[in-house]
Amino acid sequence: MKNLMKAAFTVVAFALVFSTWSLADGGADFKAKCAMCHGADGKGDTSMGKTMKLRDLGSADVQGQSDADLTGIIANGKGKMPKYDGKLSKDQISDLVKYIRTLKH
Repeated sequence: MKNLMKAAFTVVAFALVFSTWSLADGGADFKAKCAMCHGADGKGDTSMGKTMKLRDLGSADVQGQSDADLTGIIANGKGKMPKYDGKLSKDQISDLVKYIRTLKH
């Protein structure tokens, strides 16, 4: 029983560490690729964001979109937003979607 508890704890700890790394990578990519327009907080409260009338990424409207929809927007671009397919890996795009989920109000 003691070994089972150790194994369960190890699995949970491992999952938490890797989920934290994933969000950290998504946060770094967001800062490098997205924050210049969307702002560090995702609210779009930058001069570029205001000019392009960007939606707040934490808003119910954006957060209500499926992961597949957000992945498609990041990969293929939308409006004046460039496409990141080929510039970011599928894993990086997935991590960006996970990061955007953390911006929910």
